[in-house]
Amino acid sequence: MSTANTETVSAPAHAIQGQTLEWHAGDMPYSHEFGDHFYCREDGRLECGHVFLGGNDLPQRWRGRDDFRIGELGFGTGLNFCETWRQWKEARSETASLHFISFERFPMKAGDIDRALSHWPQIDAERQALCARWPAQPSGEIRLDLGDGVRLTVVCGTAFDELARFDGPVDAWYLDGFAPRRNPDMWSLDLMRRVWERTVDGGTFATYAAAGFVRRNLQSAGFSVERKPGFGSKREMLRGVKSSLHLA
Repeated sequence: MSTANTETVSAPAHAIQGQTLEWHAGDMPYSHEFGDHFYCREDGRLECGHVFLGGNDLPQRWRGRDDFRIGELGFGTGLNFCETWRQWKEARSETASLHFISFERFPMKAGDIDRALSHWPQIDAERQALCARWPAQPSGEIRLDLGDGVRLTVVCGTAFDELARFDGPVDAWYLDGFAPRRNPDMWSLDLMRRVWERTVDGGTFATYAAAGFVRRNLQSAGFSVERKPGFGSKREMLRGVKSSLHLA
């Protein structure tokens, strides 16, 4: 694995507040801000593979591509990024590049990220590399060159405001805010429109959320949306495409 280690942090004029956490079952982080866990109790890593990678037809879609861009709403512990990076290393060509751009209102400290991700030995290498490069006071735009053709940008701030300043375009979106009933602003029609505007033609999204208003907002924004079986105890998830055609 390449050990490139370029870090740039652009600090905003105001301080960024971190998460207020408590820990359940040893290493399961729970957010006091949103009254919710960061991922499902069954297995967050497997849920990531089922919902976000599987829902966006990854890694199949990045095979044969010189570059691919993934956008994410809600970086959280970095679990989705680390699992995506793990699968990227297994499937990419030597010259391909991946840019993972995530928007996070409450960035976590490196020690909390490390504690949460230590649950999964499958992503030990990715966890250690991420935590080693993560800034002590995360804020502004965190830009990391992690080797393996992978760049990570985490934009700290509210998704609605930061997306207004983001040009895109994005090939695939991971919509991973806290549960819609806990964090409705993350699933608003205005925000989904900004996601749609910054998606390439034929670009996709996937989310664990299946609430009716989330589906309607995504459709109103311009996505073709379909329900698929969810992970674990969740009956349904959503995925969709920026196209007049529904996914097969």
